[in-house]
Amino acid sequence: MGLLLGNAATVRWQEAEATGNSTLSLDGGDIQVRQDGPHDAPALVLIHGLGGSIRWWDRVVPLLATPHRVIRIDLLGHGQSDKPAGGGYAIPQQARRVGQALDLLGVKQAIAVGHSTGGYVATALAEQRGDLVTALTLIDTGPRIDAFISSGPVGQLIFLPVMGQLLWRLRTDGMIRQGLSTAFAPGSETPQQLVDDARGMTYRALTATSRASDDYLKARPVPDRLTALGKPLLVIFGEQDQRWHSSTAALYGTVAGSRVELLPGVGHSPMIEDPAQTAALLLTFTGSVLNGQ
Repeated sequence: MGLLLGNAATVRWQEAEATGNSTLSLDGGDIQVRQDGPHDAPALVLIHGLGGSIRWWDRVVPLLATPHRVIRIDLLGHGQSDKPAGGGYAIPQQARRVGQALDLLGVKQAIAVGHSTGGYVATALAEQRGDLVTALTLIDTGPRIDAFISSGPVGQLIFLPVMGQLLWRLRTDGMIRQGLSTAFAPGSETPQQLVDDARGMTYRALTATSRASDDYLKARPVPDRLTALGKPLLVIFGEQDQRWHSSTAALYGTVAGSRVELLPGVGHSPMIEDPAQTAALLLTFTGSVLNGQ
């Protein structure tokens, strides 16, 4: 399929190395990709959430990259990828772009892992490309719209018309740090690099991605989508998630063959808050998938 994309999707560099960063020029904008691990190992694709980047996975990648070719992608509007003022932020569009990137990297099959909003992108990718996605892991991805708790006072103000744009124009590290506090268990500190990721977003990219997530979730709950797909599923959820009611992780249990893991003392971002446990759960799951269990 990569050859058929022609001018719409070309590799900026002649070859994407098995380890290192590369830029892929896709329809809609340039996308930043990071690869770690052996090129011929089973592919594991990590998709970050709203306001994140490939750096949100830094703490788990060293634990995953020996048995896997780990591929991280900055979604459009995030990290080092382009941030167009127009469209392209809908969840199905983001998913299609991830699929194009994997085609260009020569990936035939992959296990997709998505954190929060990235879980919607991973699910949409599996809906579009059942041949490509063999299994999914969703990390603190809200199953339906009424499971949402809050994005915090700063998050609520940011999405208000006019006022939100003004606040974003005047944003400080302190304000962003307060907004990101709900991404972790109460009392946790937000790493500076994650503050930098959020600061680097445009107001358009932030709000359009947020609305796109809501639209995707309102159209159909995620467990219903996953049931129709019939893919092996691992769900990881922090019990102290401040954005989504962790009790609603049980809704994923309706998906045949799913495994739901609740992590005590962990908030919305297990791969940062408890990378060892998160990586162990992922490796157990990917091992069972690859062994056909």
